[in-house]
Amino acid sequence: MIAANRHVFTHCPHCRETLVQQLEGGIQRPVCPECGYVQYLNPAPGAAVIVLRDRRVCLVRRRYEPRRGLWTLPTGFMEWDEDIATTARREALEETGLEVRITGLYAVETGILPPDQPVVVVFYRAVETGGRLEAGDDAQEVGFFALDALPGRIAFAAHRRVLARLKQELETDQEATGT
Repeated sequence: MIAANRHVFTHCPHCRETLVQQLEGGIQRPVCPECGYVQYLNPAPGAAVIVLRDRRVCLVRRRYEPRRGLWTLPTGFMEWDEDIATTARREALEETGLEVRITGLYAVETGILPPDQPVVVVFYRAVETGGRLEAGDDAQEVGFFALDALPGRIAFAAHRRVLARLKQELETDQEATGT
């Protein structure tokens, strides 16, 4: 199983029959012997934005667990009724007070939201179009920081990978342009 047993249903959500483990798509999964329901344990989709001001990146300090007090890019989970780019714009506004325009896809990363929730995070580049920088929603602090002087520990491995890649690209760009 890819996730902890606490995520696995014991009874069918459709007919209440006890689920059994059965090979489905090459993986052992909970299956209902009565109605055929299969429980797929899929990762939760999320979106993040990379907003730069003068080569400084916007980060938020987490207000809640998991990883309370640590730093991340503005990020959140996709709602049922929105596309992933809308998620990115909404989360930027909710967490930072900034309205943004998505300028491109930057990365897609997988990870684990503690304690054991698999996630897929779509990272977008974005530019500010309005709003006022202020911590909101589940952020306790927000600011722009140089990539070589981050404000503290970055909460999640996927964010650390993206920030490391961004730092390397900005350094390479700076060397190439001599600025």
